Amino acid sequence: MTPTDPLYLGILVLTGAFTGIISGLLGVGGGFIMSPVQYWLLQETGMQPDLAIRAALGTSLFVILINSIIVTLKYHRKQAVLWKQATIMGASGLIASFGGAAVASYLPASTLSTIFGVVIILGALKTYTTPAVKEKTEISSNPVSYIFAGIFIGFFSGLLGIGGGVIGIPIMLVFLHFDMRKAIGTSAAIMIFTSFGGSVGYIINGWGQTGLPPYSLGYINLLNWFLLVVPGFLAARKGAEVAHLVNPEYLKHLFVLLMIYVGLKMIGVI
Repeated sequence: MTPTDPLYLGILVLTGAFTGIISGLLGVGGGFIMSPVQYWLLQETGMQPDLAIRAALGTSLFVILINSIIVTLKYHRKQAVLWKQATIMGASGLIASFGGAAVASYLPASTLSTIFGVVIILGALKTYTTPAVKEKTEISSNPVSYIFAGIFIGFFSGLLGIGGGVIGIPIMLVFLHFDMRKAIGTSAAIMIFTSFGGSVGYIINGWGQTGLPPYSLGYINLLNWFLLVVPGFLAARKGAEVAHLVNPEYLKHLFVLLMIYVGLKMIGVI
């Protein structure tokens, strides 16, 4: 398979559209879908696994940057973004995501894929076992907790090429006492920061690297980015609109099932 193969192009376009819907619906960047798909596709083109996974992670973050802006605007209009908390977590997360991207540049593919799978599954299990939070429940007012949450979210965002929603949403639900819709909206805003920091990190650390496909900017492949971001842009807006018409518990269950499947796939269990 080559990057110009119709099957390669078609899979990426469909992945971008599906990711956009999931991003708008669940407030996650979709990196837990885009990164594995790109990783598997790039290996099919003959790329070395260590380079393939870094290119997949970096490109996913750059797509997430665009998707998260679109989704955040939608949730902002629904008054589902807590901007003060999002700014604190986002600022600390931006710096941490840059560091996470730097660490990822030195880890082998087998290690990264295993960490990716384990983190996704743990996030899914914690989300599933967390009871629904009522709209009027008082959220945490401690700014220090938001700083540390942002660092944790940001580091794994950069390390694993995810916006941070699959980690941030469980943290906001369990420890910061957000309700599901505000956790989703605020998560989307945080991802603007974390995906930007991580993208810059992957560009810098991949600059001049040999063995990458054409149209690469560091570890970010612009061809893959374009094929993912255009359908994702169109689909993300619809996903955010539908989210406000769906029972939060249904959103939670969909979120968990997707995370577990992808996590097991990356570990190699299925």
